[in-house]
Amino acid sequence: MPKITFIGAGSTVFAKNLLGDILSFPELAESTISLFDIDPERLRTSEIVARKVGAAFGAHPAITATTDRRKALDGADYAISMIQVGGYKPGTVIDFEIPKKYGLRQTIADTLGIGGIMRGLRTIPVLLSMCRDMEELCPDVTFLQYVNPMAMNCWAISRASKIKTVGLCHSVQGTAEQLAHDINIPIEEINYIAAGINHMAFYLRFERNGQDLYPLLRQVIAENRVPDWNRVRYEILKRFGCFVTESSEHFSEYTPWFIKRDRPDLIEQFNVPLDEYIRRCEAQIAGWYKMRDLFESDAPIEVRRSHEYGSLIVHSLETNQRRVIYGNVPNYGLIDNLPQGCCVEVPVLVDKNGLQPTRIGTLPPQLAALMQTNINVQSLTVEAALTLKRDYIYQAAMLDPHTGAELSFDQIYSLVDELIAAHGSYLPEYH
Repeated sequence: MPKITFIGAGSTVFAKNLLGDILSFPELAESTISLFDIDPERLRTSEIVARKVGAAFGAHPAITATTDRRKALDGADYAISMIQVGGYKPGTVIDFEIPKKYGLRQTIADTLGIGGIMRGLRTIPVLLSMCRDMEELCPDVTFLQYVNPMAMNCWAISRASKIKTVGLCHSVQGTAEQLAHDINIPIEEINYIAAGINHMAFYLRFERNGQDLYPLLRQVIAENRVPDWNRVRYEILKRFGCFVTESSEHFSEYTPWFIKRDRPDLIEQFNVPLDEYIRRCEAQIAGWYKMRDLFESDAPIEVRRSHEYGSLIVHSLETNQRRVIYGNVPNYGLIDNLPQGCCVEVPVLVDKNGLQPTRIGTLPPQLAALMQTNINVQSLTVEAALTLKRDYIYQAAMLDPHTGAELSFDQIYSLVDELIAAHGSYLPEYH
């Protein structure tokens, strides 16, 4: 039975979902589950939850919990990361509040934009430190990387470490389910191929029994049935011809078109939820103690399979059951009109032979051009993280589509300097 290490296991709800997925497979029911977190209180709750999840399935995993990362990783076959460096406070709050002083508003700030850049700079050094531990303690491990900014993190790992890594997200399968609902077709009857970069992949095919379903998606626009919360993505479908995989609140801050300080009418027209991630974090924090009391009570725990790919990868690698998932991997011959080596999101075949990404070929040129605007920012942020050169941070921010559309050169330099100072010890020294 494999040893599966959860890094950041204090993310109790996410850990619970992945544990439920893993332990629902009889072949994995006696796995060794090693839970690691830097917060002892949250770790204790997650350990209780893990034992309840095992009991719910009649599974008998060997569960350990530790605040010693090296101990958790020692001998691991799989490592799953779900950390947030800097947490809600100070990390996320700083990433929202300081840009707001400059008139720069954000929605999620975890993938691109100035918030995504700073989150990447905080996170990449920690992930690379983990990878160095893995190279020493479990060099054959498969690293399932769930942490945003996904593309930046995975690109940096692929350049600086030899650890087998795949970045995992739920946007491809999650959006497919949403679109199935919009066109009133069961998701089980739909097949699709998506490709691109994380949070900016597009459905190149969206079909049922060989029938193209894009006309039905365009009909949603024609009949004024676009959900209020999804106006941005349907607008992108109209302008670029394909549907994007990440949510409207995310996508609105990856481009220069939807969030403008001198155009409040655009915010209203496209229903852009400014400061959305702040609200989500505050709601989660407010509900944490109530949730903890429920998890730690004598009440049985309810466990349902999620649509996350993590457990499917582990199961396929262990049993040779073939599956196709969507993963974030280095672009070596996968997408011809995106830079070689950048992080792309493509279908990946998984079986005993490992993770085998699918060659896509050439994307529609307008989609590749749109992605390139984001890849520019990712590339320079990764360069900053690996070389510690401060100029790359300024340049990443200047080339960011949203930041560059709103602020001048001098404002961007000042903003970057203020953010670096505010994040303090969460960032290395740049020169």
